[in-house]
Amino acid sequence: MRVRLQLIICTSFLLFSCASKKEEAVQFSPDKILDQNAEKIKSVQETIKSADQFPRNIPKGETQWGMVGARDWCSGFWPGILWYAYEQSNDGGIKESAIKSTEALRQIAYRPAENHDIGFMLYCSYGNGYRLTGNEAYKEVLLAAADTLATLYNPNVGSILSWPIKKSEFGHNTIVDNMMNLELLFWAAKNGGSKDLYDLSESHAKVTMDHLVRKDGSMFHLGSFDSETGEFLKGMTHQGYADDSMWARGQTWGIYGFAMAYRETGNKDFLNTSIRLTNHFLERLPEDGIPYWDFDDPKIPDSPKDASAAAIAACGMLELSQVVDEAALEQKYIAAAESLLEKLSSDAYLSGDTNQALLLHSTGHYPNNSEIDVPIVYADYYYMEGLLRLKKLKSSK
Repeated sequence: MRVRLQLIICTSFLLFSCASKKEEAVQFSPDKILDQNAEKIKSVQETIKSADQFPRNIPKGETQWGMVGARDWCSGFWPGILWYAYEQSNDGGIKESAIKSTEALRQIAYRPAENHDIGFMLYCSYGNGYRLTGNEAYKEVLLAAADTLATLYNPNVGSILSWPIKKSEFGHNTIVDNMMNLELLFWAAKNGGSKDLYDLSESHAKVTMDHLVRKDGSMFHLGSFDSETGEFLKGMTHQGYADDSMWARGQTWGIYGFAMAYRETGNKDFLNTSIRLTNHFLERLPEDGIPYWDFDDPKIPDSPKDASAAAIAACGMLELSQVVDEAALEQKYIAAAESLLEKLSSDAYLSGDTNQALLLHSTGHYPNNSEIDVPIVYADYYYMEGLLRLKKLKSSK
């Protein structure tokens, strides 16, 4: 009887030990995923024949990236992805590709501003390039780009015009996405540009905070203003379900943008706004933890997800975690960001061999029936950024 009992105990221990090892084997590792992603990015880059063609999305039924030109608002994300892949791998071939892809965007800094997206186009590309190489030529392009973006500033309103082409429809329009482009201006003000760049960026953030952030901690996508008097006319949407709905990606631009604005200005109102937006976002996340494209779409749960919003939120919360005063809040936001990145790294969202992208299931412009439930390049960009941020935070503990 004693021998039999010992055999049972021994067998149970072995089974438990194997289960523990299996659990350890599948533990989420940002570093491992970054290595895999860098390898995939390098192989995809080898299929791109021209430096002035930039991946944007992968249409339904396709496996390769659809390309756009330099003037598309998404053009800066692929060179940014290459810089992140180089940062992880230190691969000289990836670096060379990043240089060529980045330099193909130089023209954007020296042509009239077509929209607010200059920050996305050039800070994601040239900004990361300058951070990793210190190339002074990149600095000059960034300073020129900041001056170009600043031409869209309207002092009557106190904010940057987002879409000149839509003035007849919306008047002076400021969208929440534009918060992300302020980082280029803040950077320029500290690196040889005019102090006016700082002032107008802070003003833009205040106007966005005062008029686009709603009392419940959600955001309007777009604010419409009178160009002459600066009067706030209306909060509305362009890419969300309704004017008063919570468009997922817009909420995450706000989370990230206001945390960055606080980092640059020290204005506690910006910090508190980012915290409010973040807490409301986390409270409303669905059970599986990845947002639908709009939190108020009545078709939920039969509504597309937006992996890009999850990736941006992760980056924003990691940014926020490093500027909050309380250790408990820091840990809360790091844990929430890690949870999002881990879910994006699961079989449900990671592309694997399905196509050339890193992530599946993003949604671009649902009301326009555009880029619905497909891979989109900015999802991959912020996914790489989030993983790198998390890796650095973990290694610094």
